[in-house]
Amino acid sequence: MSGNFFQKQDNFVEILDSDDEDDDRSSRPEVQNNGTIESDDRKLENRSFWKAGVFEIGPVKWTPSQDELEHARVHPKFLHSNATSHKWAFGAIAELLDNAVDEINNGATFVKVDRIFSKRDNSPALLFLDDGGGMDPEGMRKCMSLGYSTKKSNNTIGQYGNGFKTSTMRLGADVIVFSRASRKGKATQSVGLLSYTFLRRTGQDDVIVPMIDFDISKHWAEPLVYGTPDDWSTNLNTILEWSPFASKDDLIHQFEDIGPHGTKVLVYNLWLNDEGIYELNFDEDDEDIKLRDEASRSSKLSKKQAGTQAHISSRLLHSLRAYASMLYLKKFENFKIILRGKPVEQFNIADDLRHSEVVTYRPHAYSMKDAVVVTTLGFIKEAPALPITGFNVYHKNRLIRPFWKVTGEGHSKGYGIVGVLEANFIEPAHDKQDFERSSLFSRLELKLKQMQMDYWKSHCHLVGHVPDPSFLRKMEKTSSNVPQSQRVGFDQQTMVNPTTPKSQSQSQTVYNNGVPIARAPPGFETNFNQQVAYGDSSRDIDQICNENVQLFMRCEEYMKKENDLKMTVEELEKQVMETKRKCAEISQRLEFLRRQKLVR
Repeated sequence: MSGNFFQKQDNFVEILDSDDEDDDRSSRPEVQNNGTIESDDRKLENRSFWKAGVFEIGPVKWTPSQDELEHARVHPKFLHSNATSHKWAFGAIAELLDNAVDEINNGATFVKVDRIFSKRDNSPALLFLDDGGGMDPEGMRKCMSLGYSTKKSNNTIGQYGNGFKTSTMRLGADVIVFSRASRKGKATQSVGLLSYTFLRRTGQDDVIVPMIDFDISKHWAEPLVYGTPDDWSTNLNTILEWSPFASKDDLIHQFEDIGPHGTKVLVYNLWLNDEGIYELNFDEDDEDIKLRDEASRSSKLSKKQAGTQAHISSRLLHSLRAYASMLYLKKFENFKIILRGKPVEQFNIADDLRHSEVVTYRPHAYSMKDAVVVTTLGFIKEAPALPITGFNVYHKNRLIRPFWKVTGEGHSKGYGIVGVLEANFIEPAHDKQDFERSSLFSRLELKLKQMQMDYWKSHCHLVGHVPDPSFLRKMEKTSSNVPQSQRVGFDQQTMVNPTTPKSQSQSQTVYNNGVPIARAPPGFETNFNQQVAYGDSSRDIDQICNENVQLFMRCEEYMKKENDLKMTVEELEKQVMETKRKCAEISQRLEFLRRQKLVR
């Protein structure tokens, strides 16, 4: 393959300068037993993502050749620097899942994520396959272009036109895309290659994306030529040279599992960590994909920390299945995320909260004057044993910030409280792992902090903590403000907030003539109203509050004793292990002496 070539479609121009290269592909690297791979002339010098962008840029030719269109160039180094917006590999995978979820509007019913092996060198590759509407030749070129997005609907997650490029380049050095679509009665299938390896190895100073298209309207694959036949052939040869597929038939075969429409994305030459091992771990769990470095850090934690690590707030950091289960707020009706052959079960932690409460917030957003943010918060079922807290904040159904701690570290008030909300009035960052810092964001942070503190004051005693003094004062004030002569019929004035669902697990606000007077535990309003309605003077509210305080204090004492006993058990276990070790040493010594005696 040699010479200069370009292909044109309207204003889309691609230029390639390459030297003659041997087409011998028998020297493809083999995967080693320790998970590392050998390098050859078709691999990058450094396979660690965070180091792959460190190289010198050679001379760049800026003067266009004759008949060559002027355009703003994008150096291959930008592909890498652009992908560094994803600090987290799972954030990059989420971008590709978003693209498939957006295709629900075009009839998609599934997206499959799996590990496959390259036929060239048996190295692992990451596969994404969906049955959405697919991309025609024009759509494929827009997908491969930087900053171009056709997603303008409020129902779609993608909006910047950059996610596909940043996410695939964050996961691996190269990606090949197969897409089949039907537009205006014409069925097509297209192949596009975005290869950082190809651009680096051939010394390109512009991002070249070879693509080929076929017309399959007549039930066979007929090449669609937009430039010249030589352009089409050269693009094909480039794809075959730098992709995992060695022949045109191999490329055509990749469309067999797509069906009449859909898209297949194959990310290969996956990045390694600093130790030279693939950062994505496919071997630990056959039904999951793990982050090797994150999982390694978790395995070094103490026994006490292990309980926290078992919670989904920690598991989602290194388990793709856990992360994907919480990635979308609303449960899909006719769509599945299939991870390594097994569907992901969607999980909304709000369904598991104890004493849950719904709080509404109206942000001061001029663009969304009628916006209402509904936040569900409550205690996790493991409270107070686990010190987990935070808000899961979604944007357009997509999780942006999981378990966001709005209170400072070391602030014990609020432990165990978790909230869930969808904040569509603030914009997410480009990597969709955080929000843009704005005045709206700051006000939301303050509001969530207030929600958490208010909830703690009125509910902490329900999970074994000492009642908040301000809550007790409110309860006492409530009872003292009701004259004995007016207690009969007081239950008609006292009502439950109609916006709060009535259930045994939910606390409710007591209203007096429409004014909220206190937050009471579940069932409190009913007992209180019954007592004042029937003039039960044997046990007034003051007595109940005092008894509650005494019970909570006793509960605290028992919890302290329980913790002391646990520490004693752990200490005894250590002593037992040490005794066993010493016994083993003595046994070995005795055995050694016995053998020496027999020898003599």
